[in-house]
Amino acid sequence: MELKKNPNADLENRRGLFLEIGLVVALVAALVAFEVKSYDKEEKEQFERQASEEIEDIIIQTQDQELPPPPPPETPEVTTEFEVVEDDAELTNELGPVNAEVDENTQNIEITPVVVEEEEEEEETQIFTVVEKDPEFPGGMEALYKYLQQNIKYPQLARDNNITGRVYVTFVVERDGSIANPRVLKDIGGGCGAEAIRVVKSMPKWNPGKQSGKAVRVQFNLPVNFNLQ
Repeated sequence: MELKKNPNADLENRRGLFLEIGLVVALVAALVAFEVKSYDKEEKEQFERQASEEIEDIIIQTQDQELPPPPPPETPEVTTEFEVVEDDAELTNELGPVNAEVDENTQNIEITPVVVEEEEEEEETQIFTVVEKDPEFPGGMEALYKYLQQNIKYPQLARDNNITGRVYVTFVVERDGSIANPRVLKDIGGGCGAEAIRVVKSMPKWNPGKQSGKAVRVQFNLPVNFNLQ
């Protein structure tokens, strides 16, 4: 029995169509391949260019950092010149020529140091309140009280007002025994303080007080009694 092909199933009639389709597929595949390679090549070139620029920048920065420091300034050389002079040459300075020769007219000058007597000046001006030996009225305390009784004149105002009591007077016995700077420490009024100052000023020189065997200025306080009899 002879087999018969269906005309629709015969591929021989479609051979040309398949060939065209195959050529079109091959062409499309070739174009795609070329596009992919071209893109990869451009991407590779761009990456290489960027890497080259970065390397150049790094090299330039490294050169700036490694520049050698500037040379130090030149220090001028200091030279000292010595002038040789003869032994008998005359040396001079700002004050004039210096003559080192000694003749018969040359005199030895003795320099006496100046001693500042500060301690003595302090002792002369210092006023002591406590000393080794107190100042004393000529004849002692009994002579002092007797002198006060004989020389004090009772103030009339104090007598009229029956004012009595004790006036305290202070004064300085100087190194020569004289009385200085008398003043009233405590007054009872009625003119008694002024009378006590008058009598103190009229007193004779005292025997001065002494400290370390030397006469010194001493502050002395004296009570003066005012009593009506």
